[in-house]
Amino acid sequence: MAGWTVVTGGSRGIGAAVVRRLAASGRDVVVGYRRDREAAEARARDARAADVHAAVLQVDVADPASVDALFDEAESFGPVVGVVANAGAATVTGRLEDVPVEAVRRDLDVLVLGTLLTLRRGVPALRRAGGGAMVAISSGAATLGSPGEFVHYAAAKAAVDTMVLGLGRELAEDGIRVNAVAPGLVETGFHLDPDRPARIAPTVPMRRVGEPHEIAAAVAWLLSADASYTTATTLRVAGGR
Repeated sequence: MAGWTVVTGGSRGIGAAVVRRLAASGRDVVVGYRRDREAAEARARDARAADVHAAVLQVDVADPASVDALFDEAESFGPVVGVVANAGAATVTGRLEDVPVEAVRRDLDVLVLGTLLTLRRGVPALRRAGGGAMVAISSGAATLGSPGEFVHYAAAKAAVDTMVLGLGRELAEDGIRVNAVAPGLVETGFHLDPDRPARIAPTVPMRRVGEPHEIAAAVAWLLSADASYTTATTLRVAGGR
Protein backbone atom coordinates (compact mmCIF):
# COMPACT_ATOMS: atom_id res chain seq x y z
CA MET A 1 0.00 0.00 0.00
CA ALA A 2 1.50 3.31 -1.10
CA GLY A 3 1.76 5.98 1.55
CA TRP A 4 3.72 7.08 4.60
CA THR A 5 4.41 5.27 7.85
CA VAL A 6 4.88 7.33 11.02
CA VAL A 7 7.37 5.91 13.53
CA THR A 8 7.56 7.62 16.92
CA GLY A 9 10.84 7.25 18.79
CA GLY A 10 12.42 6.51 15.44
CA SER A 11 15.86 7.98 16.07
CA ARG A 12 17.42 5.13 18.05
CA GLY A 13 17.16 1.55 19.26
CA ILE A 14 14.17 -0.45 18.08
CA GLY A 15 12.64 2.61 16.42
CA ALA A 16 15.72 3.18 14.29
CA ALA A 17 15.76 -0.50 13.29
CA VAL A 18 12.09 -0.23 12.31
CA VAL A 19 12.82 2.80 10.13
CA ARG A 20 15.63 0.91 8.39
CA ARG A 21 13.51 -2.18 7.84
CA LEU A 22 10.53 -0.25 6.49
CA ALA A 23 12.73 1.78 4.15
CA ALA A 24 14.31 -1.43 2.88
CA SER A 25 10.83 -2.73 2.07
CA GLY A 26 10.02 0.42 0.08
CA ARG A 27 7.95 2.34 2.60
CA ASP A 28 8.18 6.13 2.91
CA VAL A 29 8.79 6.99 6.56
CA VAL A 30 8.32 9.82 9.03
CA VAL A 31 10.98 9.61 11.73
CA GLY A 32 9.43 11.01 14.89
CA TYR A 33 11.82 12.10 17.63
CA ARG A 34 11.69 14.10 20.84
CA ARG A 35 15.22 15.40 21.52
CA ASP A 36 17.94 14.02 19.25
CA ARG A 37 17.28 15.60 15.87
CA GLU A 38 20.77 14.75 14.63
CA ALA A 39 20.15 11.03 15.16
CA ALA A 40 16.74 11.30 13.53
CA GLU A 41 18.25 13.06 10.51
CA ALA A 42 20.80 10.25 10.22
CA ARG A 43 17.99 7.69 10.16
CA ALA A 44 16.23 9.69 7.45
CA ARG A 45 19.40 9.84 5.36
CA ASP A 46 19.76 6.08 5.65
CA ALA A 47 16.15 5.66 4.54
CA ARG A 48 16.62 7.93 1.52
CA ALA A 49 19.65 5.87 0.55
CA ALA A 50 17.19 2.98 0.18
CA ASP A 51 15.38 5.08 -2.43
CA VAL A 52 12.33 6.04 -0.37
CA HIS A 53 11.08 9.36 0.94
CA ALA A 54 11.82 10.22 4.57
CA ALA A 55 10.94 13.16 6.81
CA VAL A 56 11.99 14.11 10.33
CA LEU A 57 9.41 15.56 12.74
CA GLN A 58 9.68 16.40 16.42
CA VAL A 59 6.94 15.16 18.74
CA ASP A 60 6.16 14.89 22.44
CA VAL A 61 3.78 11.93 22.42
CA ALA A 62 2.40 12.85 25.86
CA ASP A 63 1.16 16.20 24.47
CA PRO A 64 -2.04 15.90 22.41
CA ALA A 65 -1.32 19.11 20.49
CA SER A 66 2.14 17.84 19.55
CA VAL A 67 0.74 14.50 18.37
CA ASP A 68 -1.90 16.31 16.31
CA ALA A 69 0.80 18.48 14.73
CA LEU A 70 2.88 15.40 13.90
CA PHE A 71 0.05 13.75 12.01
CA ASP A 72 -1.13 16.96 10.37
CA GLU A 73 2.32 17.51 8.89
CA ALA A 74 2.78 13.84 8.01
CA GLU A 75 -0.50 13.89 6.08
CA SER A 76 0.66 16.95 4.19
CA PHE A 77 3.30 14.70 2.56
CA GLY A 78 0.72 12.16 1.43
CA PRO A 79 -1.62 9.50 2.85
CA VAL A 80 -0.56 7.91 6.14
CA VAL A 81 -1.12 4.16 5.90
CA GLY A 82 1.03 2.96 8.81
CA VAL A 83 1.79 3.96 12.39
CA VAL A 84 4.40 2.52 14.75
CA ALA A 85 3.86 3.74 18.32
CA ASN A 86 7.37 3.07 19.56
CA ALA A 87 8.26 6.06 21.78
CA GLY A 88 9.01 4.87 25.29
CA ALA A 89 10.46 5.88 28.63
CA ALA A 90 12.03 4.09 31.58
CA THR A 91 13.80 6.71 33.66
CA VAL A 92 13.69 5.02 37.03
CA THR A 93 14.31 1.51 38.28
CA GLY A 94 14.07 -0.20 41.65
CA ARG A 95 11.44 -1.56 44.00
CA LEU A 96 8.12 0.19 43.47
CA GLU A 97 7.96 1.46 47.04
CA ASP A 98 11.30 3.23 46.55
CA VAL A 99 10.87 4.94 43.19
CA PRO A 100 9.79 8.59 43.12
CA VAL A 101 6.18 9.12 42.17
CA GLU A 102 7.01 11.96 39.78
CA ALA A 103 9.46 9.76 37.87
CA VAL A 104 6.81 7.05 37.59
CA ARG A 105 4.30 9.62 36.39
CA ARG A 106 6.68 10.88 33.68
CA ASP A 107 7.25 7.35 32.41
CA LEU A 108 3.55 6.51 32.39
CA ASP A 109 2.76 9.72 30.51
CA VAL A 110 4.92 8.48 27.63
CA LEU A 111 4.25 4.75 27.83
CA VAL A 112 0.48 4.79 28.37
CA LEU A 113 -0.89 8.22 27.46
CA GLY A 114 1.64 8.68 24.65
CA THR A 115 0.83 5.36 23.04
CA LEU A 116 -2.90 5.97 23.43
CA LEU A 117 -2.69 9.44 21.87
CA THR A 118 -0.58 8.17 18.97
CA LEU A 119 -2.95 5.33 18.15
CA ARG A 120 -5.99 7.54 18.67
CA ARG A 121 -4.73 10.19 16.25
CA GLY A 122 -3.64 7.55 13.78
CA VAL A 123 -7.21 6.34 13.32
CA PRO A 124 -8.58 9.29 11.31
CA ALA A 125 -5.36 9.50 9.32
CA LEU A 126 -5.59 5.87 8.25
CA ARG A 127 -9.30 6.18 7.64
CA ARG A 128 -8.67 9.07 5.25
CA ALA A 129 -6.08 6.90 3.50
CA GLY A 130 -8.63 4.14 3.02
CA GLY A 131 -7.17 1.83 5.66
CA GLY A 132 -3.83 0.61 6.93
CA ALA A 133 -2.18 -0.81 10.03
CA MET A 134 -0.82 0.35 13.36
CA VAL A 135 1.70 -1.41 15.58
CA ALA A 136 2.46 -0.50 19.18
CA ILE A 137 5.62 -1.60 20.94
CA SER A 138 4.74 -3.51 24.09
CA SER A 139 7.18 -5.63 26.13
CA GLY A 140 7.58 -9.12 27.47
CA ALA A 141 7.64 -7.35 30.84
CA ALA A 142 3.86 -7.04 30.59
CA THR A 143 3.49 -10.71 31.58
CA LEU A 144 6.65 -11.00 33.70
CA GLY A 145 6.00 -8.06 36.01
CA SER A 146 9.67 -6.99 36.28
CA PRO A 147 9.78 -7.28 40.09
CA GLY A 148 12.54 -5.31 41.75
CA GLU A 149 13.27 -3.41 38.53
CA PHE A 150 10.34 -1.49 37.04
CA VAL A 151 6.90 -2.77 37.97
CA HIS A 152 5.38 0.48 36.70
CA TYR A 153 6.92 -0.10 33.25
CA ALA A 154 5.56 -3.66 33.12
CA ALA A 155 2.11 -2.39 34.12
CA ALA A 156 2.25 0.27 31.41
CA LYS A 157 3.08 -2.30 28.75
CA ALA A 158 0.21 -4.49 29.92
CA ALA A 159 -1.98 -1.43 29.30
CA VAL A 160 -0.58 -1.24 25.76
CA ASP A 161 -1.60 -4.87 25.16
CA THR A 162 -5.13 -4.00 26.28
CA MET A 163 -5.23 -0.93 24.02
CA VAL A 164 -4.32 -3.07 21.05
CA LEU A 165 -6.90 -5.71 21.93
CA GLY A 166 -9.70 -3.18 22.30
CA LEU A 167 -8.83 -0.84 19.46
CA GLY A 168 -8.06 -3.68 17.06
CA ARG A 169 -11.53 -5.10 17.63
CA GLU A 170 -13.09 -1.63 17.51
CA LEU A 171 -11.63 -0.96 14.07
CA ALA A 172 -11.80 -4.46 12.61
CA GLU A 173 -14.59 -3.56 10.20
CA ASP A 174 -12.94 -0.27 9.16
CA GLY A 175 -9.99 -1.70 7.25
CA ILE A 176 -7.57 -0.68 10.02
CA ARG A 177 -5.56 -3.35 11.79
CA VAL A 178 -4.01 -2.73 15.23
CA ASN A 179 -1.39 -5.02 16.74
CA ALA A 180 1.59 -4.94 19.08
CA VAL A 181 5.04 -6.48 19.24
CA ALA A 182 6.29 -7.46 22.69
CA PRO A 183 10.10 -7.60 22.65
CA GLY A 184 12.01 -9.47 25.27
CA LEU A 185 15.55 -8.62 26.29
CA VAL A 186 16.99 -6.57 23.42
CA GLU A 187 20.43 -4.98 23.01
CA THR A 188 19.67 -1.25 22.91
CA GLY A 189 20.72 1.84 24.84
CA PHE A 190 17.38 1.73 26.66
CA HIS A 191 18.65 -0.18 29.69
CA LEU A 192 19.34 1.98 32.74
CA ASP A 193 21.85 -0.65 33.89
CA PRO A 194 24.29 -1.35 31.03
CA ASP A 195 25.12 -4.74 32.55
CA ARG A 196 21.49 -5.86 32.54
CA PRO A 197 21.46 -7.62 29.14
CA ALA A 198 24.41 -9.86 30.05
CA ARG A 199 22.94 -10.50 33.49
CA ILE A 200 19.48 -11.48 32.22
CA ALA A 201 20.53 -13.39 29.08
CA PRO A 202 21.03 -16.74 30.89
CA THR A 203 17.33 -16.69 31.88
CA VAL A 204 16.24 -16.53 28.24
CA PRO A 205 15.53 -20.00 26.80
CA MET A 206 17.51 -19.12 23.66
CA ARG A 207 20.36 -18.01 25.95
CA ARG A 208 21.00 -14.74 24.17
CA VAL A 209 19.97 -11.13 23.91
CA GLY A 210 17.77 -10.12 20.99
CA GLU A 211 18.78 -7.59 18.35
CA PRO A 212 16.70 -4.57 17.28
CA HIS A 213 16.47 -5.83 13.70
CA GLU A 214 14.70 -8.97 14.95
CA ILE A 215 11.99 -6.81 16.50
CA ALA A 216 11.80 -4.62 13.41
CA ALA A 217 11.14 -7.68 11.27
CA ALA A 218 8.07 -8.51 13.35
CA VAL A 219 6.83 -4.92 13.12
CA ALA A 220 7.29 -4.90 9.35
CA TRP A 221 5.35 -8.15 9.00
CA LEU A 222 2.42 -6.82 11.04
CA LEU A 223 2.29 -3.71 8.86
CA SER A 224 2.41 -5.74 5.66
CA ALA A 225 -0.31 -7.38 3.59
CA ASP A 226 1.06 -10.74 4.73
CA ALA A 227 -0.59 -10.03 8.10
CA SER A 228 -3.93 -9.09 6.52
CA TYR A 229 -5.90 -11.40 8.84
CA THR A 230 -4.07 -10.38 12.01
CA THR A 231 -5.47 -7.74 14.34
CA ALA A 232 -5.99 -7.12 18.07
CA THR A 233 -2.95 -9.31 18.71
CA THR A 234 0.33 -8.98 20.60
CA LEU A 235 3.20 -10.85 18.97
CA ARG A 236 5.84 -11.84 21.50
CA VAL A 237 9.44 -11.76 20.20
CA ALA A 238 11.37 -12.69 23.31
CA GLY A 239 13.55 -15.74 22.72
CA GLY A 240 11.05 -17.94 24.55
CA ARG A 241 11.03 -15.91 27.76
